Amino acid sequence: MFIAYAVTGVLLALLVVVSARAKLTRDKRLVDGLTGIGVPLGMFPFLAVCEIAGAAGLLVGLWYAPLGIAAAIGLVLYFVGAVGTHLRKRDFKGLPPALVILIFAAVVLSLRAGSL
Repeated sequence: MFIAYAVTGVLLALLVVVSARAKLTRDKRLVDGLTGIGVPLGMFPFLAVCEIAGAAGLLVGLWYAPLGIAAAIGLVLYFVGAVGTHLRKRDFKGLPPALVILIFAAVVLSLRAGSL
């Protein structure tokens, strides 16, 4: 179970770091999509830091399980918020990426909790 967590945790960490980079560099497609659903540009650095912290926690969680679990919980909550925001604004185009990452984060959480 630990090997499955290690692989999926590292992949999720990479995925959220790429997402954070897009927010920090203000990638045009991302900016258009998020500002279109009401996310102010001023929130982008905060959201990116949350994703980077989650990624770091997942990686450190390879050695210290409680931090890996906490990071996975944080990412699940982060993407629950993202999915909720897309649904509230009826943005069904932007929903699938957030929903897939939410499911991926939930799988990572269950794998880390199950590998104790």
